[in-house]
Amino acid sequence: MRDEGLAAGPDRDIAGGGTYQPGGRGRGAVGSFDWLVTTYKNHKSYKDLSDGQKRNHERGFTMVADYVLTKGARQGPRIGTQPVADITTKLVDALYEALLTVTETDEDGNEVQRERKTTTNAAMKSCRRGWNIAYRAEPSIVPKDNPFARMGLNESSTPNVDATFEQLKAFVAKADAENRSSLGTAAMITWEWLQRGEHVFGAFEVAHYQPKERPDAVQIVHPKTEKEVWWPLFDPEQSERVPLFPELMARLDEIKRNRIGGLMLVRDWKDDKEGRPLPWPTGNKGDLTYMRHEVKRIIVAAGLPDNLSFTSFRHGGLTETGDANMTDREILAQSAQTTAKVLPRYVKKTMRQVANGASKRRAVRTDGGQMSE
Repeated sequence: MRDEGLAAGPDRDIAGGGTYQPGGRGRGAVGSFDWLVTTYKNHKSYKDLSDGQKRNHERGFTMVADYVLTKGARQGPRIGTQPVADITTKLVDALYEALLTVTETDEDGNEVQRERKTTTNAAMKSCRRGWNIAYRAEPSIVPKDNPFARMGLNESSTPNVDATFEQLKAFVAKADAENRSSLGTAAMITWEWLQRGEHVFGAFEVAHYQPKERPDAVQIVHPKTEKEVWWPLFDPEQSERVPLFPELMARLDEIKRNRIGGLMLVRDWKDDKEGRPLPWPTGNKGDLTYMRHEVKRIIVAAGLPDNLSFTSFRHGGLTETGDANMTDREILAQSAQTTAKVLPRYVKKTMRQVANGASKRRAVRTDGGQMSE
């Protein structure tokens, strides 16, 4: 990765750009950016965060601190080693542009550039928060002016698009035809059980589905909220075992027949040295970039709108909860959100919901004798 014009303060000319090299950050010398991050992580405000929030912050700190400055062909220092007094708004703005795109190699060996606006914006916000807390803790070392503040971050202009149930079925059918049935199953899971990709591919294990101690249930883990809940797999109102998710359960039953443990969803081909399928996430941080590329490829191959993504299936499932006239409590129970205030962000207003609301209001008027039928 290279980007012209990246400078590291008024006393140094580092116009040759830089590279991202993970794994170098430690506690750091007092006054360095590494030290600032450690100062924030030792503060109560950080320790009170959930594990998921800490992981998100850590991802952002790593992106920034492990960016290696260069001058011409020479490799320079990591940003993490730089004194915070030398980290200027000019440096941060240039760094933001540098981190905004990443070069990757596709299956055919071609280099392709990908924009990661959401991830980079989150990294800047993490650094802004860390700087503010470190300044309060060490005002004699950390400058008051926060170079990560008031950046005017260019938020993603592409909103999350909700998939329809028909689009879900088309995606699953095409994924099966493309020998990517695990992706079809994953899309069904995220629709039915409202799971995020990080759980579906990185935490959902064979042992979570119909374990011996709870053969009629599945354990659902929500990494973002750190909640674990059990979902019934059969209708408790029926005397017979009537499955609540027959199509999805048939696929999971088939997987469990051929696998005794480990992740439930892995790649559909054997590609490690011992002839076993690899997990979809890559690297220590569980990167799902490759999975998303495959999902996008199948979406296009299925003739579906190219603005759909894996997230679209979860959002479609959430919208379906609103269309089904579920209460906030029922939606919260399924999605494991912590407050009903966030539901409007996920459960979109649709014509059907509006119609349901109008019918309910009309029924109230009729029951109260205010309107004759």
